[in-house]
Amino acid sequence: MSDSPIENYLNVLSGQRQYSAQSVASYRHDLNRYQAFLNARSRAIHRAESRDVRDFIATEHRRGMSVTTIRRRLSAIRGLYHYLMTEGHIHQDPTLTIHAPKGARRLPEVLSPEQIERLLSSSGGGALAQRDRALFELMYSSGLRLAEIVALDVVDLDLSTGLVRVTGKGRKTRDVPVGQQARTALNAWLRSRAELAAPDTFALFVGRGGKRLGARSVQLRLNRLALANNLEVPLHPHLLRHAFASHMLESSGDLRAVQELLGHANIATTQIYTHLDFQHLAEVYDRAHPRARKTKGSS
Repeated sequence: MSDSPIENYLNVLSGQRQYSAQSVASYRHDLNRYQAFLNARSRAIHRAESRDVRDFIATEHRRGMSVTTIRRRLSAIRGLYHYLMTEGHIHQDPTLTIHAPKGARRLPEVLSPEQIERLLSSSGGGALAQRDRALFELMYSSGLRLAEIVALDVVDLDLSTGLVRVTGKGRKTRDVPVGQQARTALNAWLRSRAELAAPDTFALFVGRGGKRLGARSVQLRLNRLALANNLEVPLHPHLLRHAFASHMLESSGDLRAVQELLGHANIATTQIYTHLDFQHLAEVYDRAHPRARKTKGSS
């Protein structure tokens, strides 16, 4: 057995736990960086304290390391100390009080109402064109996830009341309103659906073979529709859900209602859509706030 705790730990990863050579090399790189940091402090790995680990993380941050890299390195250090604890080489884990840095959450891209109008303005004939129009109108109208819309059956749709019953994450169901344009497109599709659907298929949206339309096919059809309408933005089905949420919030400002419509269990998930157009806000502020307007004679 090696005298190096790092090498002993890596041997366990590659031997007992069957980690790939690439994963072990990544662990070695991260732990060697930590070892070098401790060496500069004349501190042995088994003598390190929480402040040493915390200072190492802070140093990596100052060096410009990404949050993802820092989290990976901290994970490797946690694994090392867990191993040393299990083997009885240390009696206290210095990583227990260390929290991994949180990455900045990216705001979702959002299509403008004008882009949505261009995307959904196709008037092509045929059952497939009618299906696609109904599919994407419904996705935008009701903010559905890709997995939710491909799982819909005909019985889930009630156009007389303008509602669709959706089964979301955790098998939770919710009833979501369907907008008028989506209802019109769906009526047209339902009249043509029999041309494609196999007799034993209950799916609302079916493919050329008559069976339930798959998620990959939806992605391909959306890209094709975007190209046909000269929409030069990378499109994926979830962008329609993002657009629904953002446009609803811009119009209503009702975060709780949008949370229910989206089927979010936690309102914090919905709050990512509350980003604001700060240029527009500045213009409103300049027009409306008494202290924003310059008075005569001011410089």
